[in-house]
Amino acid sequence: MHAPISLFELIGLLIAASAFFGFLNYRFLRLPDVIGITAVGLLCSIALLLAGELVPALPERAAALVERIDFPEVVFHGMLSALLFAGSLHVNLANLKAERLPIIALATVGVLTSTFLVGGIAYGLATVAGLDLPLIYCLLFGALISPTDPIAVLGILKLVGASKKLESRITGESLFNDGTGVVVFMVLLGLATGEGEASAGSVLGMFALEAGGGIAFGMGIGALSLWMLRQIDSYAIEILLTLAIVTAGYSLAEHLHLSAPLYVVAAGLVIGNLGPGKALSKRTQEHLFPFWQLADEILNLLLFGLIGIELLALEFHGHHLTAGLIMVPMVLMARWISVAVPMRAMQRLLTERDEAHTVTVMAWGGLRGGISIALALSLPNGDERDLIVWATYVVVLFSILVQATTLAPLMRRLGLSNPGDTSSGHH
Repeated sequence: MHAPISLFELIGLLIAASAFFGFLNYRFLRLPDVIGITAVGLLCSIALLLAGELVPALPERAAALVERIDFPEVVFHGMLSALLFAGSLHVNLANLKAERLPIIALATVGVLTSTFLVGGIAYGLATVAGLDLPLIYCLLFGALISPTDPIAVLGILKLVGASKKLESRITGESLFNDGTGVVVFMVLLGLATGEGEASAGSVLGMFALEAGGGIAFGMGIGALSLWMLRQIDSYAIEILLTLAIVTAGYSLAEHLHLSAPLYVVAAGLVIGNLGPGKALSKRTQEHLFPFWQLADEILNLLLFGLIGIELLALEFHGHHLTAGLIMVPMVLMARWISVAVPMRAMQRLLTERDEAHTVTVMAWGGLRGGISIALALSLPNGDERDLIVWATYVVVLFSILVQATTLAPLMRRLGLSNPGDTSSGHH
């Protein structure tokens, strides 16, 4: 047996590969950074899989390594909090205010609709195919595939010059559906592993308490941090303070049984929006925002590297790939319905007309990214997990390699682009 590779070596490998591929992307592919680097991360994981075919010792080394990684720990305490904070830090609330009703509807009704649609379809298909996949695991897949990735889409929207309205709706939705998707996932995971109680009322009550408490706690910690930030002007200490919010604050929220993901989102929104005018000097802003953008990109890369290694270690069965490919159109259809239903209801209520094709663009622009992969990796070991990890990987692959690269041409064809208008950037 080969000596297992250490976690430090693994991180070194992943970062080296990311830097190399980022260089290749910049020199030759010229895709927007996040998509380029993600595409590169995917190529990395595909290369690992091919290498596993050629070098039989690789899969067993990967398996030995994967056994030593505590995925739920790595994902929930570390990656997820930083990803959510980085996303929320860059969102301009003033732009979101006008769209708050559609955003809230999409991030709640939309996520639940998508979770149950995808879960129901997956369960039906699994039953027909004779796969023994419990309904709760199908719903878990529905919940983890519902959150969309704000950072990848933002790059494209800026590139095309989408309208402010569309941009704030898509970013606002993807930011909050990350939070609600994670909460729904955690509640379902509690039921699946027998740690939660299972009446609809108790689940809803738990959801409301955790979510509301998490948001209030995040706003409180955000306000306290602003008070501290206002009194100092040292970007190193101010970045350290935001790191404390993401790490120590996240753990504290968990100990208090509040929704830690929503806590981080709320804290990020408070600091990102009130900080620049009130507490953060120009110099600090020039360091703080790029720091978190970079953290976000590196974490996404590490996640793609991790899933590559994870896939190497999993036994590959043909039906895993087939399941993933079948789920791609199903997830897209569920996404379309989960956007169309709240949007149509909003139009009735608000009697305002949306731009034509808004639903189509939002459905196609709902890219899946690091968060879906992170949640899939955090599932308890077993055959169900293997199948779900593969299906998630295929859906994310499709969304980044196909949806992300065709969104700009689609918007141009639908007449929703205005390349001259890039004024909607934040910071």
